[in-house]
Amino acid sequence: MTLAVALAACSLVKLGYGQASPIAFRWIDGYVDLDDAQSLIARSALDETVAWHRRTQLPDYVQLLGRAESEVLADTTPERMCAWAGEVRSRMDPILQFLAPAITDVALTLAPAQFAHIETRFAQTNDEFRDEHLQRNLQRRQRAATERAVDRAEMLYGKLDDAQRALVADSVRTSPYDAERVDAERKLRQQEALAFFRRLRATNPGREEALLQVRAYLHVLDRSPRDTYRVYAERVIAHNCALASALHNGANAEQRRNAARKLGGWRDDLRALSGDGA
Repeated sequence: MTLAVALAACSLVKLGYGQASPIAFRWIDGYVDLDDAQSLIARSALDETVAWHRRTQLPDYVQLLGRAESEVLADTTPERMCAWAGEVRSRMDPILQFLAPAITDVALTLAPAQFAHIETRFAQTNDEFRDEHLQRNLQRRQRAATERAVDRAEMLYGKLDDAQRALVADSVRTSPYDAERVDAERKLRQQEALAFFRRLRATNPGREEALLQVRAYLHVLDRSPRDTYRVYAERVIAHNCALASALHNGANAEQRRNAARKLGGWRDDLRALSGDGA
């Protein structure tokens, strides 16, 4: 649910903030195949979440983008890039916690057929992940990863030159990122999520106790329970922060101005949304 809200929020400039709730609902329903009662809970919770998010979170995002706009014209460091990544990640937990009551209410009513539907959808996303990240030919895999990284960078800076694209390609070649390892971890986390919600449904501990368990689960949702994977993930993050820093420090004046304009535009859009009661 949180991912859906986040994805909708990222598209708010093009799609309109008012579309966040229906977009998120379609995403959730595609996984769970909600019944009528569950759909009512989900739709109501998403509407409330968007209203709460707009009222309480957007002003913080405006400030965050203002800080980014002021920093983007100067050089940076890998440590600063990682700090920015941490700031962004920290803003997901409040959304999760706001949605926790609705997640709990739906989880306590899930039927066996819905768990089977979720498993089927997981299998589909696993196939999509393999198609995108696990090409058998290593060169094709690295080219695809390079293009994804270039596309993300060009969203902010505009078109990269040949030297910048070469920097990204070299970073991809030397990255500790291991798609097979990520694929295996994704599948483990999927099964752990199914096991958690199946256990919650089977034991039916009562709404308040179930809510406490859901809150605790959601609070660590972005952290693997396996120490070795967490260490690996930190290595990947550090590598990516170094790439982001090097790419930014190599950006020319026009690219930095373009980044500042993009950040400023997003900030203005969010400011208008947070002040618009429509």
